[in-house]
Amino acid sequence: MNRRTFLRDAALGLGALAFSGRLAAAGESSTHRLAAAWRGVIEGGRAQDHVGVLEFDWRGRRARVVAEYTVPTRAHGLMAEADGGFLAVASRPGVWLMRFDAEGRRVREHRLDDESPARSFDGHVIASADGRWLYTTETDRASGEGWVSARDVRDFRKQAEWRAHGRDPHQCLIDRDGALIVANGGIPRDATGKKRDLDRMNPSLVRLDGHTGELLGQWRLDDARLSPRHMAWNGDAEAPLLGIALQAEHDDLARRRAAPVLAVWDGATLRVPSGSVLAGGYAGDIAPGPGGGFVLSGQRVGRGVLWHPDAPEELFAIAELKELCALAAPGGDGRDGVLIGAERGVARWHPRAGAAMLAWPRAMTPDNHWVVLA
Repeated sequence: MNRRTFLRDAALGLGALAFSGRLAAAGESSTHRLAAAWRGVIEGGRAQDHVGVLEFDWRGRRARVVAEYTVPTRAHGLMAEADGGFLAVASRPGVWLMRFDAEGRRVREHRLDDESPARSFDGHVIASADGRWLYTTETDRASGEGWVSARDVRDFRKQAEWRAHGRDPHQCLIDRDGALIVANGGIPRDATGKKRDLDRMNPSLVRLDGHTGELLGQWRLDDARLSPRHMAWNGDAEAPLLGIALQAEHDDLARRRAAPVLAVWDGATLRVPSGSVLAGGYAGDIAPGPGGGFVLSGQRVGRGVLWHPDAPEELFAIAELKELCALAAPGGDGRDGVLIGAERGVARWHPRAGAAMLAWPRAMTPDNHWVVLA
């Protein structure tokens, strides 16, 4: 089978499943444990934010909540740790960072209330290459400028702080040399995180020295209304690519919906490979896909799409699900498929196995991201 035929067949993915709502048998027996954030409804109809551990048993066709913890505000980014635990950080403009053990119990919390100058978390955290530090993206509440803090991995206390060289820094990742890659969304915001003055947007991708914070490089797209938000490495050791999910912020609705959703960075050049409108100009999350590609969630049009380097100008629809967003690649490189969180449950897409879907165990609305636990 040639690669284009593979891509065409893979694009059939969740089509029938999405429209019929039926549960298909998974192509292989397995169980996945993920750290996730979600919103539920408690007594009296009040919404409540949670962080916890979800387990998906594809053979037994069951999804269950293994552990949950109520958090004071909405959570956003999560990071798996080697011991099976995980970190969770508040959504913008949040002030808390928490650690949970492998059983989903909260074991540490750090708040920004007592730190000076006053800043808020921008929703993501990542560990340094040597495991000593945690990098958090933050915004100065007074000036709106973006910062990155290097924190002790044990107690979350700030050890250093560096300019992000832009506003609205969001996700950060580490490259193979230990440098820090930061997606500066470039959107001016008020103290509550609300967007303003979009005509002054100045998004960029920056590379910082992981020890000193020195600026090693900065890249921009031609269209300043394309905001880089989330990132993933494609898992190809020979030809690593960084995929950057874009969110269009054009004033004109038609232009927003026709905007590209993916940029790729090869270490030297930042480019937009595809002008496809399949994802509706807004990618909520990104994960590595098979063959060195990426899967993106077109949240606002209910469509999951696949980009592959052998057909760089195209996007392939692999899922049609309402409010799909959170993505996770169980194998880390996309070869074992992708788990997709949606309004009614979790879907599993695999390029060579049958699609499957499990309903949520109770009424719950998953947040934008989740991570597979060790």
